[in-house]
Amino acid sequence: MEKSSLLRHSIHISVITLLGRFLGLARVRLEALVLGGGDLASGWFLAFTLPNLFRRLLGEGALGQALIPLIAEAERDGGTLQVKKELAVVFAWLGIVLAGIVVFIAGAALVAQHLTADISDGFWATERIRIFLRLAPLLIPYAFFMCLVGAIGAVLNYSKVFVLPALGSLLLNLFMIGGLGTVYAGLPGTENPFENLKLFGVLVLVSGATQLVMMAALLKHYDRFPAWSARGKIDRRSVMARLYKMLLPGLGSGAVVQLSFLIDRTMATWIGAQAVPALTYVDRLIDVPIGIFAISLSSVLMASMSRSAAEGNVEAIVSELVYSLRQVFFISIPMAVTIVVFHETMIRLLCYGGNFTASDLGATRAVAYFYGAAIPVFCAMKVVIPVFLARKKMATSFYVSLGALGLNLVLNLLLIKPLQQGGIALATICSSFVALATFFILLVREGFVLPFGRIFGSFFRCVAAASVVSVAIAATGWMTCRLDWSWGRQFVRFLAAGILFVALYAALAALARFPEVKEVADVLLRKKHKKTA
Repeated sequence: MEKSSLLRHSIHISVITLLGRFLGLARVRLEALVLGGGDLASGWFLAFTLPNLFRRLLGEGALGQALIPLIAEAERDGGTLQVKKELAVVFAWLGIVLAGIVVFIAGAALVAQHLTADISDGFWATERIRIFLRLAPLLIPYAFFMCLVGAIGAVLNYSKVFVLPALGSLLLNLFMIGGLGTVYAGLPGTENPFENLKLFGVLVLVSGATQLVMMAALLKHYDRFPAWSARGKIDRRSVMARLYKMLLPGLGSGAVVQLSFLIDRTMATWIGAQAVPALTYVDRLIDVPIGIFAISLSSVLMASMSRSAAEGNVEAIVSELVYSLRQVFFISIPMAVTIVVFHETMIRLLCYGGNFTASDLGATRAVAYFYGAAIPVFCAMKVVIPVFLARKKMATSFYVSLGALGLNLVLNLLLIKPLQQGGIALATICSSFVALATFFILLVREGFVLPFGRIFGSFFRCVAAASVVSVAIAATGWMTCRLDWSWGRQFVRFLAAGILFVALYAALAALARFPEVKEVADVLLRKKHKKTA
């Protein structure tokens, strides 16, 4: 795939993702107003963590990444029909495994709920844990829907269908905004907080089921729907053996990453009621720059690199990696600098009000500062890891992730007491940075000739430009807001400052002749030319 095509497909997905992230921020705003930053929010976010762990691990993680090389081999050996036959085997296996996981976790939560019912004090008697145990059986079926959705998305991405699958991700936010808005409006029947949480859980399940139906329809439309009737005509053991070979190391790597996330949230639960909401709200904020471009580019990059790896074209992989890193830095660094410098205003605008108090706001400050600074690292990881996965180096990713988990755990233990939830965020940053550096070292050892001068040059010039613009914006005072101002007034000032920031950063980058400006402009102008031709 040409580099311009990489960027063009990524921009298409990014536009959809941008809309989804804006809807996500609206959802976060309503969550903060309705749930606040205490026990109610903590119990809800903990319960929602469970299906999200499996979605990231199987749907968007190891399984999707393993499916792409498997599809590439099947298409090369037997064409579309072979792909459909092997997908029938894979989806049958996946459905059985996911159903088992859902039943097991729901049952475990019900048993734990029964065993802790008579405990009157201590950690297991806290409101957030009781809410978590009551909601977990309701929310865990969402994992079934979304893991299948993620696997179907990988199949469609390999078939160069990127935009339509991305549209489905909007559904959860739309359903949740509707439910949260109803509760916030105080309509009849919304007086009981826990009943409201059950309503939100039902809406989550409905959104997942709807998205699965939509994705299955896309598979049918693009002639990739599993050929169930032909399953017996292929060697199912061979298919699963090849899938396991590619899946297990990546599954181990993904499990390590998700285990790290789970450990962070578990340790935050012990800190107090405000820790989990603080980490979650800020995580949603930094997910905007990561999701807008890095994840979108990673989806396109994985399919492209898999083709290059199958052809043994190392130069193409290096070229795509360097190009993607420069584009990621160009987009993510100004966002990171903005969050570091103006994080308090952003969190105040996003969350403050309703049941979210000034105390809850204070709990998010250190988390926002540390997570914001790490955005370029998180984004870079999204485009570096596909280099290993596309070449079926899943074991390498696993061992690096395992080392990062160990470091994260040690740093958590050292930093959680002095910095509380800020220490958890800082530990995540440090372990992620070490993992990224390790991946680069391994690529060099494998003989990849990486132009670090171009990579670091892009990084530092973007940091310099974003810093200059941030200082200029801070001097105007438009990012300064007070708690006694209305939300509308704060939003207008923030929006004006944001538009000014983008304009100044783009102008400065153009004047300094950043190559990324021309590359993005070429893609956009070429798209416009095609439309008018």
